[in-house]
Amino acid sequence: MSERRRIQVDALARVEGEGAMSIVLEGDRVEDVQLRIYEPPRFFEAFLRGRGHEEAPDITARICGICPVAYQMSAVHAMEEALGIPVTKPLRDLRRLLYCGEWIESHVLHVYMLHLPDFLGYEDAIRLARDRRDDVERGLRLKKIGNDLVSAVAGRAIHPINVRVGGFHRAPRRRDLQALCPELEWARDAALETVRLVAGLDFPDFRCDHEFVALRHEDEYPFNEGRIVSTGGLDTEAHAFESHFEELHVAHSNALHARIRGRGHYFVGPQARYNLNSDRLSPVARAAAEEAGLGPRCDNPFQSIVVRAVEVLESCEEALRIIDEYEEPVASCVDYELRAGVGHACTEAPRGVLYHRYEIDDQGTIVDARIVPPTSQNQATIEDDLRRFVQQHATLPDDQLQWKCEQAIRNYDPCISCATHFLKLEVERR
Repeated sequence: MSERRRIQVDALARVEGEGAMSIVLEGDRVEDVQLRIYEPPRFFEAFLRGRGHEEAPDITARICGICPVAYQMSAVHAMEEALGIPVTKPLRDLRRLLYCGEWIESHVLHVYMLHLPDFLGYEDAIRLARDRRDDVERGLRLKKIGNDLVSAVAGRAIHPINVRVGGFHRAPRRRDLQALCPELEWARDAALETVRLVAGLDFPDFRCDHEFVALRHEDEYPFNEGRIVSTGGLDTEAHAFESHFEELHVAHSNALHARIRGRGHYFVGPQARYNLNSDRLSPVARAAAEEAGLGPRCDNPFQSIVVRAVEVLESCEEALRIIDEYEEPVASCVDYELRAGVGHACTEAPRGVLYHRYEIDDQGTIVDARIVPPTSQNQATIEDDLRRFVQQHATLPDDQLQWKCEQAIRNYDPCISCATHFLKLEVERR
């Protein structure tokens, strides 16, 4: 009779939030894999109803302390579509600049503090710092620069307060943004060094064949705007999101699973962006990607750490370009009149496509809201990958298999919420 094993991780470490992993093997055959997100639902969509449309950016920013800008940007874009508000170029550029700051701080947190210890054989960044202090200090300084950029544009680094429907409460002064340039120039060099560091890591030979989904802009690497495209030929606008994508309840998770209607699971995030937009990278970032061994497409999720490092470099380049060309807008916000309407928007959170839809009445009150975050879109795909990955390594002892599975989950940087826990392992043998 074959041996039955259960690998149970009750609290995943080095991810943002509370999640668990359960794997059941019958001999060397994988029977079941579950990534359980067990944080209680927070019902943001429900308590947005009945609130003023202008409250949406500040309320949704509280969904996540790591990527509040993404929630604000999707919210304001959706409201502006509903109200027919055209945003001027200086305000649009400021929003891209704000997104640069978030990508820098979020990606650097993941690369240096959450994921790099896996590849170098350390339990966490604190132990990593004992032997590789310079690497950790580089990461901390890079993250601070991202935080400072968000704070300069949006008022503070966490849950920014300067974003509003139609623009900003106050546009930053040119001299204040230019004061950031010396550190951003250092960050650009440090980001290139980061790409070279992570490109030299030892990556397992593991390929995925997902349908990648991301935004694509006609001439920019996507942050705030673009059409929704996929490697499977999808090409549509944000207002058609719900026609192409659906969410399903599953018994083992408080996060919904997502799929493309009639096609199955899909994958959003840095790899998806890169695979669909590598030709939109700046020359510096594109050259760094090529030097790191990335082709026009990256199918190994373990190499996502390299793609994130390339996106940090891209963000530094884009931030310096925007600041160099920045002219203070005549007005920090576009005037508008209230009307009833429905607005849809997708932006690229650090972890992938983030969709918002709002219906408002003629007084500007929110009648209905829907938010689809990246991690819920990726959850089923993570389980699919984990099932294949476990099958390849099923003969390993439980402790080694657990370590590899945790590292595999961290490839996707799941943003469950902002908390980190230690692990408890339970092995069931029958």
